[in-house]
Amino acid sequence: MIIYLVGIDPKKTTIYIQSMIPETAELTVFYSNLVTIARLERNPTVKTEIAQKRDLFGESVTYGFLGYPVSQAADITTFEGELVPVGEDQLPLIEQCREIVRKFNSIYGEVLVEPEAVLSSGKRIKGLDGNEKMGKSLGNAIYLSDSEEEITKKVMSAVTDPNRIKKDDLGNPDICMVAYYHNLFSTKEEIKAVCEECKLGKRGCVACKKQLAQNIIETLKPIREKRAYYEAHPEEVDKILIEGTKKARQVAKETMKKVKKAMMLDYFE
Repeated sequence: MIIYLVGIDPKKTTIYIQSMIPETAELTVFYSNLVTIARLERNPTVKTEIAQKRDLFGESVTYGFLGYPVSQAADITTFEGELVPVGEDQLPLIEQCREIVRKFNSIYGEVLVEPEAVLSSGKRIKGLDGNEKMGKSLGNAIYLSDSEEEITKKVMSAVTDPNRIKKDDLGNPDICMVAYYHNLFSTKEEIKAVCEECKLGKRGCVACKKQLAQNIIETLKPIREKRAYYEAHPEEVDKILIEGTKKARQVAKETMKKVKKAMMLDYFE
């Protein structure tokens, strides 16, 4: 449980187990009747992920995967989410949710809240291999739970300027993933020095990677420590999840009451 130091405080934010909120699954079914297969297939985020998993799917994609944006829309609207923090690659999924809300409200009245996406300064983080997206399935990600050794090993394998063979070759930090990550984890002074020395051939890639690895390690250290604390105190994790799920269930029930009333499905309630 690293949530406490990466932006989510259990005392302020409800953390729950999705599979224990049946209302979300029920709402997913309702929404699935408002979206065509053709529309789901046009979703660029889904199209990209299908292409990446072609070996898994072959020529046939499951509805569960194709319809993930529908389930995500239910996740958001079950709790009347107004602002949704996402990465840039997730914007099409949020737009899909907004379309579903507008469709539902146009049929049944103004019942659901239409959410808006919120982007951070790091709206899209590239993978260590230069891929436009960092992801577990792509094997190009640094995890918050990685040990110092794992972080160092991953950073040392990061893609650099392919035209720079020797230490004194003039480099191009604009096409180097190490320089890219320095912009995320290093100080302005360090970034300036890294780029200038790279361009002049005064800094080798190995030294640059070691410095980056150390900066990432220091940034993630308090997160790893908090994770270790919760791993050693599972009873606290259970308490957070149990209380959060109970609270979330009550909100979900109220949302479904409004939805079913609008759809005239509340005959026995």
